[in-house]
Amino acid sequence: MKELTKAEEQVMQVLWKLNEAFVKDILEEFENPKPAYNTVSTIIRILEKKGFVGFEAFGKTHRYYPLVSKESYKDQLSKSLISNYFGGSIENLVSFFAKKDRLNIEEMDEIMKELKSNRKEND
Repeated sequence: MKELTKAEEQVMQVLWKLNEAFVKDILEEFENPKPAYNTVSTIIRILEKKGFVGFEAFGKTHRYYPLVSKESYKDQLSKSLISNYFGGSIENLVSFFAKKDRLNIEEMDEIMKELKSNRKEND
C-alpha cells in the first residue's frame, strides 16, 4: 500500500468520516479557505488510481467511497514509521517520545502494559 500525500490524506479523512460522498460533499467538509473543486476532483482521481477510492457513477457525476479502511491505513503507516525511523522497535518509539517530554510516566506505563498484553495475546 502506498503512502498518501498530505492533500490526499485530507481528502481520505473526509471520506472515512462520511463513508461515501460526491466531490461537493467532500469540499463542504474543508475549512476556509476551501480548495478549488477541480483540485479535490483531481485528488480523488489520483486516490482512485492508487486503489484507495472506488466510485459509483450517476450519469456524469460520481459518488466516491473508501476502498482502504482508516484502520488498515493507520496500521500500515505506523508499521512504516516504526520500521523506518525506530529500527522496528516500539520501545524505541516510546523512548523517543519520552525523551522529547511528549509522554509522562503514567502514559509510558500504560503503553508498555498494552504492548505486553498484546504480545501475550499474539503468542
